[in-house]
Amino acid sequence: MKAEDYSTRTLDVAGWPVRLTSYRVGGTYFCTADNVEPGAWIARAEGGSREEAENRATERARELLVKTRRQG
Repeated sequence: MKAEDYSTRTLDVAGWPVRLTSYRVGGTYFCTADNVEPGAWIARAEGGSREEAENRATERARELLVKTRRQG
């Protein structure tokens, strides 16, 4: 199968820049959230729609980033 309906966007999550990348394979949407600066993978989710997958990935990223201490 081939990935289709590819989309990427950047948003602020708990004060951190996060890039959401979503795509569809078959009838399932997948979404990954990564930290824009180092490009570190934060969360991954899937759902029946793009919105559902992105919401799940964003919420998981938020849970993790709220606990992250900033250096500096």
